[in-house]
Formats: sequence, C-alpha cells, structure tokens
Amino acid sequence: MLVVAHISDLHFNGTAGGRDRVTSVLDYINRRAAGIDALVVTGDIADDGRQSQYEEAAATLITPLPMLVLPGNHDVRGEFGHALLRGSPDRGPLNHSQMIAGALFLMCDSSIPGQNEGRLDDETLTWMDAQIAGAGPHVPVFVAFHHPPVTLQMPFMDTIRQTGEERLIALVDKHPNIVAFLCGHAHTGAVTAFAGRPLCLAPGVSSTLNLPFEGSDVINETQPPGLAFHVYAEGRIISHFRSVPAA
Repeated sequence: MLVVAHISDLHFNGTAGGRDRVTSVLDYINRRAAGIDALVVTGDIADDGRQSQYEEAAATLITPLPMLVLPGNHDVRGEFGHALLRGSPDRGPLNHSQMIAGALFLMCDSSIPGQNEGRLDDETLTWMDAQIAGAGPHVPVFVAFHHPPVTLQMPFMDTIRQTGEERLIALVDKHPNIVAFLCGHAHTGAVTAFAGRPLCLAPGVSSTLNLPFEGSDVINETQPPGLAFHVYAEGRIISHFRSVPAA
C-alpha cells in the first residue's frame, strides 16, 4: 500500500492568516507521517511570485516526508526553482521525478510564464515518456501538474485549464502503468477521469472556489483549508479528503 498526502494552492502572501492555514494542514499531515509515504504539492506556492513569498514557503514547508513540489500559474519559475528546488535553472519547465516506495512520481510543469492557463510543452512530454520508459512497465506512475486537463463545470476555472490535452492522451495510451493524475488550480477537492485514469484534485489550502450554485462570488474564504490522501492498493486509487480548521 502507498499513501500520498496531496495539497495545493497555498498562495503564501506574507500574512499570518494565510500562513496559519498552511501550517494547520502541514501539522495535520506531519502528525501522521508514520503512515504516509510522500507529500505532493501541486502548485501556486506563492500568491504573486515574490522572492519573499518563496522564502516564507521554504521556512514553513518543513516535513519529515519526501516532499515533491511543482509550480502553478501564480508562481515564477526562477524564484520558485531557487527557493524550492535547490537552484533549478531559471529557464524552461521545472520538471523533476522521484522514485518513492516503488512508485515513480513525475512532477510536471504545466505553467506558461505570464499566463493563467496551462499546457505541457513538447519538452515536458518527451521527458515524461523517457522517464516512464526508463522505470519499466511494471512500476506504477503518478503524474502531477497544476492545471487540470479537463473542464470541471466551474465557468471561470474552465477558461484557464490545461489545453493541448490530446498530446497527453497519446502519451498515456502508450503507458498503462500510469495509475493517476494529481493536480490543483481549481481550489476544490474533486475526482474525475482523464484518458481512462483517475484525475484527483486537492482542495485549496488558501481558499475554496465556489461552484456556480454555491454563490455569485468566485472565491470563498469561509471554508477551512483542506487536503487529500490518495491510497494506492490492489491496483487502484482511493482518495480521501479532510478539512482542517486553521489555527
């Protein structure tokens, strides 16, 4: 059995309230670290990409777990890479991978600098293909990125989702050992399907985004921060969601 803690959309902004939401979720995870194999953070670490926000993130995101992070549309690749990926290059997608508990985690940069929508570029898709092939056909693969490659029936978020998904579908068809996709961006816990695989969205830590019937405001800051636990066992994914009141 493999257990993945999954959080997203932290939006560090220098405020105590925002930081409290993150630390509450992280403390909840860390207290249960003995039963968890990895922590995946799917983007929007900073609110507007300032260096000070990444310094705050680096000082706050302390965990005994292997932690895998990737950028979102609110992040800036240079500052993100230097603060959170140990000096990664300033240019190009910030892709990286890690084997954890017998599974391959691909952290894929779907951000487009200066834009809110997302896309996996050809360099990233080529890298993904090589990583999966190199791991072998029997290694389960988790693919993580920020932007969901499907619509969610959330009018605003559906205009800034990941596009070019037909290219990703072609890659998935080559690799049946891809077991799930993990993403964020929409600030809502959700599970759907993409290319015949589960697509699991973590709730927003910084805020929740309303569904059309929940209110006219897009952002709902009254909801508590949340997280997902994904359990991979017997060849399938089971996703569990938790809300954690901020301190």
